Amino acid sequence: MKENKLTEQSARQKLIVRTSLVGVLVNVLLAGMKAAVGLLANSIAVVLDAVNNLSDALSSVITIVGAKLSGKRPDRKHPLGYGRIEYFSALIVAALVLYAGITALVESVKKIITPETPDYSLLSLILIGAAVAAKILLGRYVTAKGRKADSDALIASGSDASFDAILSGSVLLCAILFKTTGLSLEPYVGAVISLFILKSGIEMIRDTLDDLLGARIDPELSRQIKSLICQEEGVRGAFDLLLNNYGPGRNYATVHIEVADSSTAAQIDRMTRSIQKRVFAETGVIVTGVGVYSYNTGNDESAALQKRVTQAVLAHEGTMQVHGFYLDPEAKELRLDVVFSFDADSRRLLEEITAEVQTMAPDYSVVIAPDVDLSD
Repeated sequence: MKENKLTEQSARQKLIVRTSLVGVLVNVLLAGMKAAVGLLANSIAVVLDAVNNLSDALSSVITIVGAKLSGKRPDRKHPLGYGRIEYFSALIVAALVLYAGITALVESVKKIITPETPDYSLLSLILIGAAVAAKILLGRYVTAKGRKADSDALIASGSDASFDAILSGSVLLCAILFKTTGLSLEPYVGAVISLFILKSGIEMIRDTLDDLLGARIDPELSRQIKSLICQEEGVRGAFDLLLNNYGPGRNYATVHIEVADSSTAAQIDRMTRSIQKRVFAETGVIVTGVGVYSYNTGNDESAALQKRVTQAVLAHEGTMQVHGFYLDPEAKELRLDVVFSFDADSRRLLEEITAEVQTMAPDYSVVIAPDVDLSD
C-alpha cells in the first residue's frame, strides 16, 4: 500500500517539475521578446507585460522548488512528510500574482495622469499576437496538468497564464486601435485588467489559506467514505469522520464505527483492517484510527429509550445528530454523543439536554459527549 503511494507521489512530482520547466522556458522567451517590443514601441503596457512574464517564470521556479521539497521522504522530525510545503509555494505564487496586479494598476494610473504616445510597427503587432497565442496554450496546458497532479501551485500558474493572455490580447487590441484611429486606450485597459489580476490573486490566496488552515472535508468524499465503511459486515454506522490533509494526495482519517456489543476483539480487529484496506483502495485516504461505539443487542428497554431520547435531544435547536447511544445495565450508565452546530451555545445545550435525559432515565448516570460538526 505504502509503496504504491510513494510511486504515485514520485510520478506526480515529476509531472509538476516537467510542466513547470515548460512554463519557465516559455515565459523567459516571452519576457525577452515583449521587453524588446515594449522599449522600441515606447509602450508601457507591453513592458509591464514583459515584467509579468518574468514573475510567471519565477512562479514556475517556486513551484519546482516546492514540489521537490514536498517530495522528501517522511523522517523522525516530520513523520507525515513534507507535503504541505506545496501549499506554501502556491501561496507565494498567489502573492506574486497579487504583486503583479498592484504593479500593473500603479503603472497604468501613472500613464493615465501623464500619457505617452506609443509607436507600434507591424512586426511588433505580429509578435504580440504570437505571445497571446502562446499564453493561451500555456495556460491550458499548465492548468490541465495541475488538475491531473492535484497541484494548487500549478493550477494557480495556469490561471495566471490565462489572465496574461487576456492582458496581452487587450494590449494588442489597443495597439490596433491606436494604429487605425490614433486613439490610445492602453493605460485605461491596463487599469481594468489589473483589477481582474488582483481579484485572481486574492482568490488564490484565499483557497490556499483554506488548505493550510484545514477546510471542511468535501461532502461527496465524506459520504463515500462512510458508505464504504458501512458496507463492512458487522458495522451499523460510521460517525465523527475527521480528515487531516498533509499535502495533495496525503489524506489521513479517523472515524468511529458502531458495532454490536457482542462483537469480540478479534471481530473488531478484522473489521477495522478491512475498512482501512477498502477505503484506501477506493479513495486513497489512509484511515489511521477507528474508534468503536457499541449498541445494545440483548436489552429490549434500550431501543425504546433510545428512540425517546433521540427525539427529545433533536427537538433542541442547535443539535444535529445523536449517535453512540448505549445503555449499560451493569454500570448503570447511559452513554451517547450529541453533535452540535457551530453557532449553537453547546455548553448551555449540554446542561439542558443532560438534565432532560436524566429525567427520562432516573436509574442511570447520564454521560453525554459533545461532538463537533466535522463532516457531512
